[in-house]
Amino acid sequence: MKKDKEIHNGGSFNTGFVFGKKNYTFMFIGLAVIALGFILMSGGGSEDPNEFNDAIYNFQRIRLAPAMVLIGFAIEVYAILLNPNKK
Repeated sequence: MKKDKEIHNGGSFNTGFVFGKKNYTFMFIGLAVIALGFILMSGGGSEDPNEFNDAIYNFQRIRLAPAMVLIGFAIEVYAILLNPNKK
C-alpha cells in the first residue's frame, strides 16, 4: 500500500494516448484490408450439398484473399512500430 502511494505521489503520469493519430490511421487501414481479405475469402459454396462447386478453388479465394489478410497484418505491425513523433 505504501509503495503505491509513493509511486502515485512521486511520479508523473502521462494520461495521453499510447499511439498518435498517424498510428491509428494506419491501424484502421490495416483492419479494413484484413476485413476485405476475409470477405473475399467467403462464399464459393454450393446450394445443393450433393453437387460440388469448383468456385471454391478460384484465384480470389486461394491467392488474393490470403495475400490481402497478410498485407493487412503487415500494415498493423507497421502501425504499431511507427514513431508518431518522428517528422
